[in-house]
Amino acid sequence: MTGFLALLLTGAHRLEAQPVKAIARLDSTQILIGDQINLVVELEKPANMESVFAGIPDTLAGRIEVMDRSAIDTLRLDDQRLKLVQTFRITCFDSGEYRIPPFRFDLRGAGLPDSLFTNELILKVLTLQVDTTRGPTDVKMPYDAPLTLKEVTPYMMGILLAGALLFLVLYSLKRRKKNLPLFTLPPKPQEPAHVVALRELDRIKEEKLWQKEKIKAYYSEVTGVLRTYIEARFGIPALEQTTSEILESFASRSGVAPEKAMSHLQHILPLADLVKFAKYQPLPDDHHLVLVNAYFFVNETKPEEPVQPGTPEKGNGEDSGSAGNHGETIKPLSHV
Repeated sequence: MTGFLALLLTGAHRLEAQPVKAIARLDSTQILIGDQINLVVELEKPANMESVFAGIPDTLAGRIEVMDRSAIDTLRLDDQRLKLVQTFRITCFDSGEYRIPPFRFDLRGAGLPDSLFTNELILKVLTLQVDTTRGPTDVKMPYDAPLTLKEVTPYMMGILLAGALLFLVLYSLKRRKKNLPLFTLPPKPQEPAHVVALRELDRIKEEKLWQKEKIKAYYSEVTGVLRTYIEARFGIPALEQTTSEILESFASRSGVAPEKAMSHLQHILPLADLVKFAKYQPLPDDHHLVLVNAYFFVNETKPEEPVQPGTPEKGNGEDSGSAGNHGETIKPLSHV
């Protein structure tokens, strides 16, 4: 008996050292019929104490209905204490004053079973008061709420989309009648003909086709570059003309190209025809001479660049003596 009393005193001292609290509270102590409020049940206890959370039925005080219940949420107050919280959504459809009885928690600590109850709650459920002195009145129609930007935006977007589609259809029909593409991109700026020609001659020079015994391909590429340049620079259809026709076109356009440049062209084209069509085998010096004369022809017939203020003008000899873009100066050679 003495040991049992000592055990009780020890358990009481431990509970006093670490008090356990059970609290029940409502969001409001009175509601209208059908309104919903929260019933919150909390338990504060030592972290090492076992507990069985209060079991709350679906109906309280006979008329209060539990609509929903949350999971038990565990909060740590400090290193030794916890708070358990559970929330219930309740409502009532009968007016009156209801007493919600305390909820019971079963606690187990230091080997001593114990129970703890929450406080009692009172909930008043009120009904709507009817003014019997005024008598029945007509049902009022709902007020028209003003339109908001969120409501108007879909209609505005629809109108804009329909207008854009209508414009696109009319525009495409108009372009189709004129046999024009639906959309046209602005033309890319074209490089000057001499820039393209000199770059291609540089490429041929680097490929060294004649050193690889590709003589016919070498002469075909050099004359192809010159024919393309002549067509773009002078408007002569050189790609479709024979050598004699090209030279006649220049002869009919007096002064369009310097005589010195024409002498270079009169050396290149006939020699290339012999190589391509008569299987003529030129000397190695002829291969080099053809490329050099091609550079001279392009440099001597390219448009004169406008002189910038303060920039010394270049003489013709300096301009025409440049073979490609590598800055080497070559003495003009005559054809053999």
